[in-house]
Amino acid sequence: MSHQDKVKKLSRPRPHRLLMLANLATSLFAHRRIETTHAKATELRRLADRLITIGKKDTLAAKRQVAETIRDKAIHKKLFTEIIPNLQDRNSGYTRVIKKGVRRGDAAVISIVELLTPKPKQAEPDTKKKKKKSSAKSEAAGEKAA
Repeated sequence: MSHQDKVKKLSRPRPHRLLMLANLATSLFAHRRIETTHAKATELRRLADRLITIGKKDTLAAKRQVAETIRDKAIHKKLFTEIIPNLQDRNSGYTRVIKKGVRRGDAAVISIVELLTPKPKQAEPDTKKKKKKSSAKSEAAGEKAA
């Protein structure tokens, strides 16, 4: 019989398991993509999707419920200002779990967990510096030719 097996215990006592998943969720929201074992990844997906669904209500009570799990204030703010607004149009399925392969040491299945949000825009490198260098080279070449 399969009674009382709704939660994967991950070979840890309950307080350790809850804090470990909270730390994984914090890392996921901070970096938008993390690597972990497949068993932890599937449990993390459940937790992260639940936190985002609660956070979409955008009430004080919802923020406090999410703050019980995400204890880092900067990540909590990032979740409500950057991540959740990008997921407002989705009903569910905010994360993706992709199997990567097996770990060499113990043959554990490794998975990648990522948020299904658009990638943040990164600052473009300055092309002015390159132009100055190239113009200096062309001037030096002009002086040699003359």
